[in-house]
Amino acid sequence: MRNDPKTSRPLSVPAHRLSRLGRLGSMTAGIAGNMAVNGAAQLGRGQRPTLRGLMLTPANITRVADQLAKMRGAAMKMGQLISMDTGDVLPPELSQIMARLRDDAHYMPPAQLKKVLNTQWPANWLAQFKSFDVRPIAAASIGQVHRAQLRDGRDLAIKVQYPGVADSIDSDVANVGALMRMSGLLPKGFELGPYLAEARNQLHQETDYAREAGQLTRFGDLLADDSRFVVPRCHPDWSTPQILSMDFVSGVPVESIIDQPQLVRDRVAADLIDLTLQELFVFGQMQTDPNFANYQYDPDTGRIILLDFGAAQGISAQTARNYARLISAGLRDDVDAMAQAAGDIGFLTTQTADHHRDRIMAMMRTVFAALGDTPRYDFSDRSMSRQMQAEGMALAEAGFVPPPLSIEVLLLQRKFGGVFLLAARLGAQVDVTALIRNRLPPDPEVGTSS
Repeated sequence: MRNDPKTSRPLSVPAHRLSRLGRLGSMTAGIAGNMAVNGAAQLGRGQRPTLRGLMLTPANITRVADQLAKMRGAAMKMGQLISMDTGDVLPPELSQIMARLRDDAHYMPPAQLKKVLNTQWPANWLAQFKSFDVRPIAAASIGQVHRAQLRDGRDLAIKVQYPGVADSIDSDVANVGALMRMSGLLPKGFELGPYLAEARNQLHQETDYAREAGQLTRFGDLLADDSRFVVPRCHPDWSTPQILSMDFVSGVPVESIIDQPQLVRDRVAADLIDLTLQELFVFGQMQTDPNFANYQYDPDTGRIILLDFGAAQGISAQTARNYARLISAGLRDDVDAMAQAAGDIGFLTTQTADHHRDRIMAMMRTVFAALGDTPRYDFSDRSMSRQMQAEGMALAEAGFVPPPLSIEVLLLQRKFGGVFLLAARLGAQVDVTALIRNRLPPDPEVGTSS
């Protein structure tokens, strides 16, 4: 995820575990103090305060968002992961906090930046550069990106990891998880555990820039002959486990093309949907972070620039086969085959009550029916999203607790949801069914479990 540093300000990253723990502790104490004061005031007015009402005041929401944004690293990433890139399934108060986290990344001041670079690069490294802009072109939860030019003529985008982020992952995730559970902000039945585990795993992967460099090269090779996409080249001689140097590629935020003609928006959305299908069914490799800022658009060439491969990972053949079976059955409205595939993925279990199972299957059929109703699905029509949200809330009120899903499935669902939201943001109209049929394996039922 990348945010525009023009709207942020430099702020040193707390680099030690104790200082990060202290930040969380002061935040919790401040919230408790606000709750005590507000509770006393309400009692004085003859009102009966509730824990949720005391917790979810504007002052407390602002305090949580501000502190997590200032800490960056796991604390900020946790909030972003829990948000699932949409407010549709979260209470408005939590959505408000997560929206702030998507927008409020600060960046390291020059003195801290220089200290990090000095520890990673050889002495007198600056002499090798023709220019190095100390103000980042992007800032996020794990690191910030700077534009620089080497004396040999290379134009680079250099991603620099925040100090202390890698060492504080486990403690940050545990502390933020405890805060979220204490707050009462999470919806009833929401399983936080898998997200805590995924936050730890994903953050450990994303803080290994050597790993990301390998994924950047891998996807560059996979898409080398696809003229629709641009993947920046890695420059290993200026990369380390905490610094990733790559080509600087000029583009505009993909969501900014909302003012482009319908045909352009449709093509961009279709290309990104097709890429997702290729990742799942052809490459067996997927960039699982669908944040809008990971995609840019080159107005001169019409190509989509793909950024940030820290969350890229392999997809097992069995998971891909299960999704192929589910989608194939959905397109032909084979309810029994859909239920079998949904069970193999983990959406349904033997403990799922029959009336819950029936509602879940009806929701799946609604989605596939909507995709097949017209030649081109209109993503600007949010009626299906609203219907799914209402059905999901009704399921929760009926006592349904979603079964724990594998991390791989959670990431896939997150990617699908993010691409859907981006297509909706663009107001795109896409023949999704045709794209799916073009990428589905020829015989997805092969390997069906008995």
